[in-house]
Amino acid sequence: MPDDAPIITVDNLTLAYGSFVVMQDLTFEIRRGEIFAIMGGSGSGKSTLLKHLIGLQTADTGRIQFAGREMNGSEEALQDMRREIGVLYQHGALWSSMTLAENVGLPLEEYTDLPPDDIRRIVSLKLALVGLRGFEGFYPHEISGGMQKRGALARAMALDPAVLFFDEPSSGLDPVSARRLDDLILQIRDSLDTTVVVVSHDLASIFAIADRALYLDIETRTASALGPPADLRDDPPNERVRQFLTRTAA
Repeated sequence: MPDDAPIITVDNLTLAYGSFVVMQDLTFEIRRGEIFAIMGGSGSGKSTLLKHLIGLQTADTGRIQFAGREMNGSEEALQDMRREIGVLYQHGALWSSMTLAENVGLPLEEYTDLPPDDIRRIVSLKLALVGLRGFEGFYPHEISGGMQKRGALARAMALDPAVLFFDEPSSGLDPVSARRLDDLILQIRDSLDTTVVVVSHDLASIFAIADRALYLDIETRTASALGPPADLRDDPPNERVRQFLTRTAA
């Protein structure tokens, strides 16, 4: 596949729970190496779309391709695809009974045949990348919320994924910690050439890090805007996009 080909292609996708349609006719591409934001109001289907993109839910209508491969394939194909992605969930989802090192090492133990010494070396490297060198032996409850998010990010990066997915990464963080996490996301993208997909309602974060943003319109039940966030704010395609991107409350 050429380097300029999209890493993810979504074609005519419908998000539904039974007969209830959340979003329909979603068609867009995510480019390699970009930070792509999925935004919209509460109930617009942001998290549901994320679940489809990471293979936790299967589309009944439409299709998703990951690096040219169909996501609606076999379970074995889905498992192979999941080894190429990392996910930072909204609340971090670190195992409370495991140290940071054990949390980060878990994917390596599960999906590789690396010896323990190599796993320890990789774990130390990933924690250092997120600013947590020396915290290998700490448990999640012993560190701050921002550090927990960074520890969860180190775990998401354990297998050197092609795409990192973030579900509301700034949720529960103070403004300073949220900004540090944004800076870290930019650093990871720039230094590792990783594609980043962020589900967020946080305007400061969207404007700070996103190359392009997709707006899910809860009224029309489809995407009504796609482009650089500042362009969508300055020249909005409709009133709902303007209101969303110029609101004062996050």
